[in-house]
Amino acid sequence: MGKSAIAIRHLAFEDLGAFGLAISAAGYTVGYHDVGLDEWEALRKADPDLLIVLGGPIGAYEDCNYPFLEDEVRLLAKRLEAGRPVMGICLGAQLIARAAGARVYPGSAKEIGFAPIELTDSGRLSCLSPFAQDAVTLHWHGDTFDLPTGAVHLATTKACTNQAFSMGPNVIGFQFHPEAGGAGFERWLIGHTGELGAADIDIPELRAQALHYGPALARKAEATCSAWLGGLRP
Repeated sequence: MGKSAIAIRHLAFEDLGAFGLAISAAGYTVGYHDVGLDEWEALRKADPDLLIVLGGPIGAYEDCNYPFLEDEVRLLAKRLEAGRPVMGICLGAQLIARAAGARVYPGSAKEIGFAPIELTDSGRLSCLSPFAQDAVTLHWHGDTFDLPTGAVHLATTKACTNQAFSMGPNVIGFQFHPEAGGAGFERWLIGHTGELGAADIDIPELRAQALHYGPALARKAEATCSAWLGGLRP
């Protein structure tokens, strides 16, 4: 029987992106758990070999407005305790941090757009090594988090200290969006138009950046995801 991967999707247009190809190529059958449609009990019973937690425009601490977050955090805490493979992107990374006991909170400023990350020494030796020579990626967040106890710091920016971390070989979190290269970015511009307007972001310029940086980001995404998957431990 083949390996299974399920991605928790908070918004229909924020999917696995360029990571999807690498996950499928590694032999996983890929499915989605769509928050607000699918039942958490079904995901618990499925117990996939790999769980990916994708992004979304809400705060990882907004349980009063979004009670499902409690279910999501409990699910993640159990996987972390069991050492099961988990990847988090943006909101997903924040939820992993929260499930590991770290604080998630509003950052000092929003980061939206294509800009470089800076790898730590550990980051340059990690699956993020494809970003060592070309560090540009997509940023789209306003919140941040403290590193969980025992986590390894992998990447940073001036506006957001904790851009990536790992917890052993089977857990990784990306605050930025390495998966966002390739097709489908126009959906982000449409779906997040309110946030872009409030942040006074130049939408045509952001679209142009996506066209310019997208192909290279897709290649880096596939290489990063493949390297991480290759290092997973039973």
